[in-house]
Amino acid sequence: MSSIQIKTCDYQEAAHALAQIPELMGESPESLAARIGDKPALLLVAYEGEEIAGVKLGYASDEHTFYIWLAGVAPTSRGKGVAQALLNAHQTWAKESGYAYVTVKSRNKFPAMLRLLIRNGYDIVECEKKDDQSNYRLHFIKQIQ
Repeated sequence: MSSIQIKTCDYQEAAHALAQIPELMGESPESLAARIGDKPALLLVAYEGEEIAGVKLGYASDEHTFYIWLAGVAPTSRGKGVAQALLNAHQTWAKESGYAYVTVKSRNKFPAMLRLLIRNGYDIVECEKKDDQSNYRLHFIKQIQ
């Protein structure tokens, strides 16, 4: 396995990375910029060699809380520690940037993400019910300061 390299990126590269992840397709650079607006943000992309391995996008939801909005790993890179490396990078950046909390929402249909968050000390604080159980959104929080 080649080593995982994580770097910050712009909206164009983030949209390209998201297009490599079937569950997250459909965002354009413009839609990403519109969602994030002028909030402090961190856009990360992971590479294995020259190939996009994953992406994690987040922004400040308030002065104390950093929200991880979109995250995923390319199918060919799953099970190789990419999600953990991206989460570590995001948490480190958020802590160094003075945020006290990191929040995330995920869905029942993404059990690998749910396990990752629980394994990393995130607590479930809310369940937002949607059309069917697979789409229920679980809200997580972790204190980092």
